[in-house]
Amino acid sequence: MTQSTGKSTSTPIWQPVQTQIEQTRMWEFMQLVNQRFDAGLENYAQLHTWSITHTADFWSLVVENCGVKMTPEAAEIASAEVVDDVSRLPGAKWFQGATLNFAENLLQAASDKTLAAKPALIFRGEDKRRESITYQALYNEVSKLAAWLRQHDVQPGDRVVGVMPNCIETVIAMLATTSLGAIWSSCSPDFGLNGILDRFQQVEPKVLFVVDGYRYAGKSISLSERIEKVKANISSLQNVVVVPFLNSGGLHESNLDAVDSTTVCYASMMSELSPSVIHFEPVSFDHPLYIMYSSGTTGVPKCIVHSVGGTLLQHRKEHQLHCDLRKEDVFFYFTTCGWMMWNWLVTGLAGGATLVLYDGSPFHPGPSALMDLIDEENISLFGTSAKYISALEKAGVKPVNSHQLRSLRTIFSTGSPLAHESFDYVYRDIKSDLCLSSISGGTDIVSCFALGNPVLPVYRGELQCVGLGMNVQIFNDDGKTVLNEKGELVCAGAFPSCPVGFWNDDDNSKFFKAYFDRFEGVWAHGDYGEITERGGVIIYGRSDAILNPGGVRIGTAEIYRQVEKLDYILESVAVGQQWQDDVRVILFVRMQPGEKLSEGLVAEIKQVIRKNTTPRHVPAKVIQIEDIPRTISGKIAELAVRNMIHNEAVKNTDALANPEALTLFADLPELRV
Repeated sequence: MTQSTGKSTSTPIWQPVQTQIEQTRMWEFMQLVNQRFDAGLENYAQLHTWSITHTADFWSLVVENCGVKMTPEAAEIASAEVVDDVSRLPGAKWFQGATLNFAENLLQAASDKTLAAKPALIFRGEDKRRESITYQALYNEVSKLAAWLRQHDVQPGDRVVGVMPNCIETVIAMLATTSLGAIWSSCSPDFGLNGILDRFQQVEPKVLFVVDGYRYAGKSISLSERIEKVKANISSLQNVVVVPFLNSGGLHESNLDAVDSTTVCYASMMSELSPSVIHFEPVSFDHPLYIMYSSGTTGVPKCIVHSVGGTLLQHRKEHQLHCDLRKEDVFFYFTTCGWMMWNWLVTGLAGGATLVLYDGSPFHPGPSALMDLIDEENISLFGTSAKYISALEKAGVKPVNSHQLRSLRTIFSTGSPLAHESFDYVYRDIKSDLCLSSISGGTDIVSCFALGNPVLPVYRGELQCVGLGMNVQIFNDDGKTVLNEKGELVCAGAFPSCPVGFWNDDDNSKFFKAYFDRFEGVWAHGDYGEITERGGVIIYGRSDAILNPGGVRIGTAEIYRQVEKLDYILESVAVGQQWQDDVRVILFVRMQPGEKLSEGLVAEIKQVIRKNTTPRHVPAKVIQIEDIPRTISGKIAELAVRNMIHNEAVKNTDALANPEALTLFADLPELRV
């Protein structure tokens, strides 16, 4: 039995016992390395060092150990073919000469008699709608849709896109697309028209999958008008497939008023097709799989191209080794199809697990909705955002008193740094015996640089470790590696999930500028962080949002951590304002319903920040605000707020879920004095 221990950051808050450690796939992998290479590894730190100094051996063993289906097989691939030059970043070539298919790897369980009849996907809607599909049935549905796409001339490299909720049909559409060697790209139905067009006009899709509408927080939102405008503004579209989602049956009828010759109803079309054997198109390791989009507000989203092999290998490594995912598991992540965590989640099919897909508000009909889901579906791996965990605590939810949670053994958190107090909340009020894995990476690499580990302890405020095979370091301003110091999070060696590049960036100039301008041959991720002497990682915020009062660099997460302790504050955003030849820190706070910011509360906020950080962290101004802008994936839009208070344009408001909030920050009299 593991146990929650002390609260100090120098003492683990949770620690696995040796018997548990030796039952993990991470431990088994380390023993395999020792056996195969006589490495003599005794702990994770040694295993990580081995993984970045024996790159070819490591990734070849990941292919073999994680059951990646590739031709030729890993054992037949020469070491030099695994990676041609690990020091070349970007541009290293991986598994040259090998071919594979993404969908084939995710559907392998359908050919396993022990797994074919088990649920592959379970869909749960906020309205209590529940649907499930077995691996065999999933294979059959993918085969039908793949045949239809092939009939409509979808070729390898063509783009197929979706404006879809997190439902079974979305996974089927992605798998059918990638089975042909075509490229999948998606966004969620809550994207505005310009948000959809800014993304999909750039990639010129041939086919669009879209729902007739969606539900959120008890409301039904129709997409009929938006569908017609999307069709009218993307000239490359040859076919539009409408998936009925709002209708009570959800399977047979579309609520569109009119359907033209290029538009078909998904359910009607699928009912006329018969299952068949899928011809999985073999493609090269670096063949494009996904096009994903930067979520910033500084311009039209960048179209990031991710490879078939890099995505699959990275996800399989992370799921099987870092998450200890097994075929017996029920795996859940609260996400939309506009966030890379959806792509990360669905690769869980390759491990033979059951995935739970949820669409709707996580707080509908009440704040315990997702906790109920854990008990109802026996979820063992539960993923969410740091914001959700904080909001759950603010709502007074204490699942330890109201739920069983017997199946739950891991909670994943990402999207923003997880506050120390949220670590305490999880172990105190959710469950004391689980691995809380804070993870960090992003859309840029469709995976993680730092993440959890079932063989390591959990420390408050820290991500447990750097991922295997990832040469992650912290650089100071001079490009020197530092330990126990804040600096730029970088990756100093090639890794398979480095993007192929940006779409329509033929000379790679935009790609190089985004990640490689600062340190030659080194990926600069844009996170301000620290690696501790025990190998943990602390993320202080985005580098481009770092505050710099008096020349001292401050991560916004350091301020948020203190503010989140205060029950009367719902959320906050901290930015730097140019003031009298310096920068002063401005803190905007959104109060709990019924609360009002007073001089006394401002003094208390400043005192809490000063006491637990430094005088430099104390904001010059604390201002109450009614709303705070967030990206569609839920991240606070610090740069957009900073632009607004400086009367600078926010170029891509369609990246925001609530762009109307920006006007609240314009021309504030408090910022003139």
